[in-house]
Amino acid sequence: MLEQRAAASRHTATTVTVFDPARASEAQWNDVLAYWRLRNEEDIPEEPQPSDVEIRRNVLQERDRPLYNIQRLLAQDAQGRLLGSLNMSYRREGTPDHATFAPFVDVWGGVLRAHRRQGVASRLLHGLLATMEAQGHTIATLRAHLPEGHAFLQAIGATEKHRSVENRMAFADLDWAALARWQAEAFSPARGLRAEIHIGRVPRDRLATLIEPMSVLLDDAPTSGLERAPLRYELDDYLAWYAEIDRRGGEHFLVLLRDGEDIAAMCDASWNQLYPDRMFQRLTAVARNWRGKGLAKGVKAAMLRLVHERHPELTMAVTSNAEINAPMLAINHQLGYVPYRNDGVYQIGTESLKAFLATRPLASQQQEAQR
Repeated sequence: MLEQRAAASRHTATTVTVFDPARASEAQWNDVLAYWRLRNEEDIPEEPQPSDVEIRRNVLQERDRPLYNIQRLLAQDAQGRLLGSLNMSYRREGTPDHATFAPFVDVWGGVLRAHRRQGVASRLLHGLLATMEAQGHTIATLRAHLPEGHAFLQAIGATEKHRSVENRMAFADLDWAALARWQAEAFSPARGLRAEIHIGRVPRDRLATLIEPMSVLLDDAPTSGLERAPLRYELDDYLAWYAEIDRRGGEHFLVLLRDGEDIAAMCDASWNQLYPDRMFQRLTAVARNWRGKGLAKGVKAAMLRLVHERHPELTMAVTSNAEINAPMLAINHQLGYVPYRNDGVYQIGTESLKAFLATRPLASQQQEAQR
């Protein structure tokens, strides 16, 4: 009995509500923005953060995304103070191939440090389970980079399916002569390949013809044991992203080596005016029949030289790689990239989530909080 009362005392009376950005009052927005700032300070204190104005604008524009819905749950105590949040992204009904994507929901969020181990996360997970069951999702994908995040996901029964590493590189340390050699070798006319380079944006008509061959390379990216829908680019999503960077200020760069109408190798990157000191490396990929010929090094070198010429103020390049992608990690190591953080990607099905939450039933949790 004493143990039961001790457990009950650790629980906070918590309610979970859906945050509707379009209908939220100014007071609600102020509370949510303050909560997000504190979460970022706790979890990624060394990272620059966008302004409240920018965050609010981005969240409000989520409703206009052409392919995915985002639903946000907020947990608060009896005084209305925000304690935690859980966000879900899932394919919109009526979009192309909805049935293929329907089983999957991407999930992220967390609980403020001062309120962990008090049942807040379990309350949020009840909301996740209810949404998954109502909408027919069967697999939730979650990510963690902090030790406590890994421990929590393992405790609820999620299985780690994939690991990635975020690498960062200083432009000041690049060997520009070596990059010029890499590019010259890969782009040599003797290869029989044709270079295609886009700076700032890819024109819409050209982008439409590139979506399919780029998707072939994207879907071949190593994702370990992840259960997933096919990885692919989609024109509507790309155009929505372009509209976003048009508004905030930014550029997209694409370097291709073409084998006829096919893509032998590609590398793309973006620059965001909100983070003017860094380049974000996106996909570098080589078709299977062209691997082992230095093409990945060549297109990466071309991209770095291009972006540096366009933005000499850049000091850092950021990229993420699968830990199992040894060839790409080796190239990045040669370039001077060093690991910044490691992420684990976990998945949990509705049955496993239900089994975990059966040990934390919603009604009894509320009763405990009222004792």
